[in-house]
Amino acid sequence: MSAFSSLPAVLHPKEEDIQMMLSANVHSGTKNSDSSMKEYIWRRRQDGIYILNIGKTWEKLMLAARTIVAIENPQDVIAISARPYGMRAVLKFAHYTGANSIAGRFTPGTFTNQITKQFREPRLLVVIDPR
Repeated sequence: MSAFSSLPAVLHPKEEDIQMMLSANVHSGTKNSDSSMKEYIWRRRQDGIYILNIGKTWEKLMLAARTIVAIENPQDVIAISARPYGMRAVLKFAHYTGANSIAGRFTPGTFTNQITKQFREPRLLVVIDPR
């Protein structure tokens, strides 16, 4: 598992972790790609779908997990998604971690305008599909 050499040994994936990622189709990408995604693409299938590198995915997943765990109070974490396919993930994340969530449209100024009722100042903001 030389792909995981940058991680401490305790964070190396187990066989069951890889199997779960494969069964969840974490490796399946889309037909679209740009130059910033080249290092995360393993190969391209005959039908044009890009296959993502599971090793890189695991490394980024561990980085995200370590960042989230570093926040002492889960209420200081906000997960947000305005897109329909990210809303369920945000709500589940918030439910299981104790973090706050914003699913759907949110009021502009929520994170910048201190006068608004909904003003929030999270230590960590997890954004799903920030386009």
